[in-house]
Amino acid sequence: MVARKKTSETPDVLGSVLTDDELKAAAEGNIPGEPVADENETPEPEENHQRTVVVAEDESVNRMDLVAMLEDNGYKVVGEAANGEEAVDLTRKFRPDVVCMDVKMPRMDGIAAAGVICDENIAPVVMLTAFSQPDLVRQATGAGAMAYVTKPYEESKLLPALEVAMGRFAEINDLLDTVERSENKLKNAQDELKKMEAQLKKAEDTLEERKLVDRAKGLLMDKADFSEQGAFRWIQKTSMDQRIPKKRLAMAIIAKYGDPKPESNDD
Repeated sequence: MVARKKTSETPDVLGSVLTDDELKAAAEGNIPGEPVADENETPEPEENHQRTVVVAEDESVNRMDLVAMLEDNGYKVVGEAANGEEAVDLTRKFRPDVVCMDVKMPRMDGIAAAGVICDENIAPVVMLTAFSQPDLVRQATGAGAMAYVTKPYEESKLLPALEVAMGRFAEINDLLDTVERSENKLKNAQDELKKMEAQLKKAEDTLEERKLVDRAKGLLMDKADFSEQGAFRWIQKTSMDQRIPKKRLAMAIIAKYGDPKPESNDD
C-alpha cells in the first residue's frame, strides 16, 4: 500500500487522538498504553523447537548420508560417533532429543551402548541395522530401544521411527513423573499419619497421667489431710526434686493409700 501524503484537506486524525507528548513517545518506539521496555532487561530467548540428534554409525559414508537426511528434514545433529563408546559419551554430553544408533559397531556395539543410555534415561534410542531378525529386535528392545529401522535408510521409515521413539520416551517419563509424585504424596501422607499417631499417643498419655494424679491427689487429701492445692503442689515438687515422673509418683501413692484389692475366696 502506498502511503498518502498529508495535505491541507487531510484531517489530522493522529492529532485529534494523541497529544504531542504521546506522538513523541510513539516516534521513539514507546506505544501509548503499553509498558515501556527496560533497557537493562535481558530479552527472553525464543523457544527453539529444532530436534537434536546424536548419530552413531561406524561407516563414514552411511553416517554422512544419515546426517544429511536428518538436517534436510529440520533436525540438528549435535554429535557423530563411530563406535558405541563415543555414542554414550556424546549422548551424556549433549543430551539430545533422540539417538540414531547402528547395531554393529567396534569397541562397544550399538545394543550395549543403547542399554547404557536407556539405563541412565538420557534419550530415546532408534536402532539402525541391516538385519531384521527377530532375535536382534528382541535384544534391541530389551536394551531399551524405542524403535528400529533397517538399512538402507529411507525418510519414509526413519522419520516416523524418530517421532515414535521420542513420543514413547516422553510418555514413559511422564508416567515416571506421575509415579514419583504419587509416591511422594503417599510418603507425605504416611509421615503425617505417624505425626498424628504420635500426637494422639501423647494426648492419651497426658490424659492417663492427669487421671492418676487426680486420684493420687484425692488420696493425699483423704489420708494425709492435704488441701487440694497442697496435694497437687506436693506431687509436683516431689516429682521435680526426686526426678520421678508424676505418673509413676501418682501410681506409687495410689498403691500405698488406695483401697486394697479384695481377696478372692476359694470355695
